[in-house]
Amino acid sequence: MRQIRYRDGELQVEQAPEPVAGDGQLLIRAHAIGVTRPAVARLRDGDVPGGEVAGEVIGIGRDVDGWMVGDRVAALPFGGSYAEVVAAPAMMTTRIPDDAEFTTAVALVRSGHVALGVLDAAALVEGESVLVTAAASGVGHLLVQAARLRGAARVVAAASPGKEAFLYEVGADEVVGYDALDVEPVDVVLDGAGGVVLPHALAAARPGGRLVFFASGGGTVPAVDLLSGAKTMTGFAIAYFARTQPQRYAEHERELWELGLRPHVHAALPLERAGRAHEIAQARQSRGKVVLVP
Repeated sequence: MRQIRYRDGELQVEQAPEPVAGDGQLLIRAHAIGVTRPAVARLRDGDVPGGEVAGEVIGIGRDVDGWMVGDRVAALPFGGSYAEVVAAPAMMTTRIPDDAEFTTAVALVRSGHVALGVLDAAALVEGESVLVTAAASGVGHLLVQAARLRGAARVVAAASPGKEAFLYEVGADEVVGYDALDVEPVDVVLDGAGGVVLPHALAAARPGGRLVFFASGGGTVPAVDLLSGAKTMTGFAIAYFARTQPQRYAEHERELWELGLRPHVHAALPLERAGRAHEIAQARQSRGKVVLVP
């Protein structure tokens, strides 16, 4: 099979033997592979990158029940998904409808799970106001929609220039840049940008407000900023959420398709153009999800 490996500072196509399904795993023939910022940020020499895939089950490991060869799925292997065949944990695998395109599924499932989990962590109450940073990203544009669909009265989207029309189209009431995040204070901030944006994001929360941090770019805030505003800051990681709240994660699997989220695929590129896909992600050019197609 073909796969992409990171060597000497480049993403290179290579031939490799197909993996086998280990204990608790499914073997998936990839039809669409999602490009995520964490996968781009954490490249290490010798790695096969990638963290999400959609395709068909072609093998089933031991201690796995409820799956059949031929099932259409999307999965989160958290590594090694830039390949024609991928082994993924069954517990992080979701069935997709028969009429769903694989590119749509890979744009929806992981990013949608993160979006719904972040909203759970925020304990959003109907009628509250929300600020979403990195709002045009694969997760961010679904968060804008999900916040509205779960009852937010006002959704502010923060993104780099040139993405305003896209964000209004997906449901934002207001679009701002990162220069100072100069917005009317909100009840809830959902920060997918991190880094130098994080302190400004926290400042945008009203006194007593809440911030959920799910960015891969890190960032710090002075503890006094939490104390002085009586604000709450919570971190969110999808793997931890799925492991510790499996029932809620399973409920999200259904909600992904029932809530009415509209994932946008910014670009679908051949597997061998993984380097170009990473350039788009690193430059923060995307409006929605970047996808690789084997």
